[in-house]
Amino acid sequence: MTDAPFRTRIVRCPTCGGEAVYALGNPCRPFCSPRCKNNDFGAWASEAYGVEAKPSEDDDPDADAIT
Repeated sequence: MTDAPFRTRIVRCPTCGGEAVYALGNPCRPFCSPRCKNNDFGAWASEAYGVEAKPSEDDDPDADAIT
């Protein structure tokens, strides 16, 4: 085993595209700053982002309709 420390990994910030340190020392990882982290959270909260999914048969609102 080696006792060498881990190399600092630089990744692209998902919000601004700038450089972000991906290490325990960056509490905002993978973002470069608290501002980018909060902007991303706000986009999810306002439903600017979404994950595409097909509705299941259980989600059909007409299936429960009384005829």
